[in-house]
Amino acid sequence: MLALLALMAGLVMINVLTMRNEHRLHPVMLAGTGSDVGKSVLAAAFCRIFKQDGYTPAPFKAQNMALNSFATSEGLEIGRAQAVQAEAAGVACHTDMNPLLLKPQSDMTCQVVLNGKPVGNRSASEFFRKEGREQLRREVCAAFDRLAQRYNPVVLEGAGSLAEINLRDVDLVNLPMALHAGADVFLVGDIDRGGVFASVYGSLMLLRPEERRCVKGILINKFRGDIRLFEDGVKMLEELCGIPVLGVIPYLMEVHIDEEDSVVLADKSLRWEQGRVNVAVVLLRHLSNFTDFNRLERDPRVHLFYTHCPEEVEKADIILLPGSKCTIDDLEELRRSGVAQAILRAHHQGATVMGICGGYQMMGELLLDPHHVEGEVEQMPGLGLLPVVTELQGEKVTRQVKCHLVDELLTLQEPPHQQEGLSKPDSLPMMEGYEIHMGVTTPAGNAAPQPLLRLADGTPDGYRQSPTCMGTYLHGILDNDRFIDYLLEPHRHKVKERVEAFDYHQYKEEQYNLLADHVRQHVNMPLVYHILTQDHD
Repeated sequence: MLALLALMAGLVMINVLTMRNEHRLHPVMLAGTGSDVGKSVLAAAFCRIFKQDGYTPAPFKAQNMALNSFATSEGLEIGRAQAVQAEAAGVACHTDMNPLLLKPQSDMTCQVVLNGKPVGNRSASEFFRKEGREQLRREVCAAFDRLAQRYNPVVLEGAGSLAEINLRDVDLVNLPMALHAGADVFLVGDIDRGGVFASVYGSLMLLRPEERRCVKGILINKFRGDIRLFEDGVKMLEELCGIPVLGVIPYLMEVHIDEEDSVVLADKSLRWEQGRVNVAVVLLRHLSNFTDFNRLERDPRVHLFYTHCPEEVEKADIILLPGSKCTIDDLEELRRSGVAQAILRAHHQGATVMGICGGYQMMGELLLDPHHVEGEVEQMPGLGLLPVVTELQGEKVTRQVKCHLVDELLTLQEPPHQQEGLSKPDSLPMMEGYEIHMGVTTPAGNAAPQPLLRLADGTPDGYRQSPTCMGTYLHGILDNDRFIDYLLEPHRHKVKERVEAFDYHQYKEEQYNLLADHVRQHVNMPLVYHILTQDHD
């Protein structure tokens, strides 16, 4: 039977290039045997493959739980993973791609973001109760339906395990969504963690018959070693499960795609290196938007690492305080652990300290929470590096922005005889970033405003105390080469080798293409296309 399917798939592939504009593919869902099996990255891979093959794909995840988020062009919030998948698909990201986003605030509570806007905080027991569940189901199904009208195919991503039978009646993101979408489900198992036979077979056996019929193939992910040694394993899985193994995908080592979960940061805790600028990102308990540092990490002048060790922080040339979902709690933890004191000592010895969003708020003199946005603590002293005060507020700011460095604008406003060869301010290309925060930061007492950035609408952003002490609300600011040069300038003498300019956009495109090539090489794409075009039972 499986051999016949493969033969039929080959015939489908012969005509796929001419048929793709005439026939729609079924939606496809990447569901997992558990969390962190590689669903997000594989969804990005299939988005890029379908784009390369002439289709118009788009990603979709009905419900995502992540602190890594992104602001759409409409100023609404979605999970970062879906923004990455949209980039791989070559389309603008939209809230329909992730209509329900849960942002953890503690082990028991999370902020609920629906269609890009926060609608309140919920405990786990409140969120997963049956009352009100159908309203959320209608919202996520409506979002999928809108996407399906515009894109072909929609690449859905499941969450956690598809066989969480205790949550079956309240599940919005796995098989209930696949059934609504009419999607073909590919079950992803992680062989690197062991137990792949039990996890794949057990997951399928826990499904109801109508759910099991949705699962059309198996993908074995993160294989290490000689794949030929697993050929018998493939046959055993196919005999046990009655569906084909679509591919055995080796562990990705040299392809870099933005990750969704901060669990990957533990692998980036590396020691200080000589001959480059050493950049320490402080590893907060509630760290959000760690993808802010991906571009900087790829800069050949830089050695970037994540740490919560005071000794490592104190050795760094540049210390970056990232965003946080619980700023006051993380600031308190920095003091308990000794990291706050290490940051102050390092800055006194010449290190640059820069904060982004919550990190910027921590650098000020005082954090106020009179409305209990984060908890019961109404105020806490900041690190005192910047003369600013932050008041947390209930309304969230989410928007994409363009900006200039204030220092650039001041230079360009000098008399003409002092600015020979420089562009006019209105011709200087703008940098880009995005805001996602719930606070307003203003100069403290009699402190003079010293903004770091000037937005396109004239609004000031951030504060610059000196070339080695600054903060901003803009996520994504470190994706701009000009800003990276500005940040590295006080430490450029530490770079031993001359390096060429780095094109981050081109780099990301290359990585998406390498990812697609990697998956194509190890997945039976003719069989995939056959499954996505054959009539459903």
